[in-house]
Amino acid sequence: MKYILKYYFSTLLLLASFLCTAQKNDTVSQDTIQPKKERYGLRLGIDMFRLTRMLYEDNYRGIELVGDYRLTRKHYLAVEIGNEDKTVDDDQLNFTTQGSYLKVGFNYNSYENWLDMENIISVGLRYGVSSFSQTLNNFQIYNPNPYFGESPITNSGEKFEGLSAQWIEVVTGVKTKVINNIFVGFNFSLNYLVTQKTPNNFDNLYIPGFNRTYDGKFGVGFNYTISYFIPLYKSTVKPKKKSGDETKKK
Repeated sequence: MKYILKYYFSTLLLLASFLCTAQKNDTVSQDTIQPKKERYGLRLGIDMFRLTRMLYEDNYRGIELVGDYRLTRKHYLAVEIGNEDKTVDDDQLNFTTQGSYLKVGFNYNSYENWLDMENIISVGLRYGVSSFSQTLNNFQIYNPNPYFGESPITNSGEKFEGLSAQWIEVVTGVKTKVINNIFVGFNFSLNYLVTQKTPNNFDNLYIPGFNRTYDGKFGVGFNYTISYFIPLYKSTVKPKKKSGDETKKK
């Protein structure tokens, strides 16, 4: 029994010594860990959705350039600028819209990256402005009682210039770093038309940057982007305060 107790206490002493040494080494390793630094800079890209759309849609031509600049850990200044030429062929009319647009706003990154990840899951706002023209190619007067046949199609070619529109967008999207400094991402947007200048006896059924209006104030948008990140500087991430440290201060 005496030897068993001696062996037992010796084992406990050895284990306690090992734990103290391990804790000391862990403390030293934590003290020597370098603080995390995150990159800040400018990201520039292009909307691939509009480029590929021209391949399968004969009546569309468009391009959109996108960019964002990181302001804080979570906030990004965002800009989109583009040009569109779209011909719409509806049941009663055929028209062409041509013009340019600019959208400015911000994104908030809700994703908590770890290690060297730089992915983004964002929500944001945009304010968009567009300047464009509408050309009424042809139209057909609606006949509610086509007993004697449909109304003939009338060729017009009348052009309405100096049109404009302004709107607000709620945007949500994702950006993922695939290789060093190269990001792919997509955005969905819900648009609300604030103001517009319309032609006489016609309506803005399609607005560059806003898309189809669907005879109302709401619209939707989508883009798929490839962008390149230009790093400008790094900023040290301040470690989060633990609840135990706050208790000690009190």
